[in-house]
Amino acid sequence: MLSIFVRRLVNIDQCKLLHRLQVLIADDDVDAVELYRAALEAKGHVVTISLDGRECVNAYTKTMQRLGPAKRSSKSQPYDVVILDYKMPLVDGLEVAKEIIRLNPHQRIIFASAYVKETLMDSVRELNQVTELIQKPFEPDVLIDVVEDIDTISRLGELNHLVKEITSKNGRSPDGSQIEILMQLLKKIQKTGTL
Repeated sequence: MLSIFVRRLVNIDQCKLLHRLQVLIADDDVDAVELYRAALEAKGHVVTISLDGRECVNAYTKTMQRLGPAKRSSKSQPYDVVILDYKMPLVDGLEVAKEIIRLNPHQRIIFASAYVKETLMDSVRELNQVTELIQKPFEPDVLIDVVEDIDTISRLGELNHLVKEITSKNGRSPDGSQIEILMQLLKKIQKTGTL
């Protein structure tokens, strides 16, 4: 079944990528991770897998160290995108995101979660930013669309500016109705079918 899916994804004309993306994935579901890897690698991306939060933070930290201080910048990231399962044993996706953002505040993070509203609320309150979301379950081609969609990144900056305005104006994180507005705005800027 997986080979049929990969053959469907691979089209020689489409495999000509402008940019091979470095992707780090953390998810405790081995079957899902392998499906994500197959789909992304079929499109020419380089994928690093971790099956728990600790392993993910370790992989990220090692890659940051290999970059060295001279090569670290907002344009030179250890990974183009980090995809985190929101609910993982040991160290959950939110804790992993906190550590990654502490190491590199410019890192692009996508949460994969069945609980998108809760995930958005926690990312705003705990990370002080809106992160990209993809609602589980999803088809691998939806994941590819989200990973390759660079337009969302700049528009996400607008949402994060709004979060900072709300926080500075109220002195606290956005409330439930403001989170709902942020969710609707995120739905508008992300590809259809992700939330």
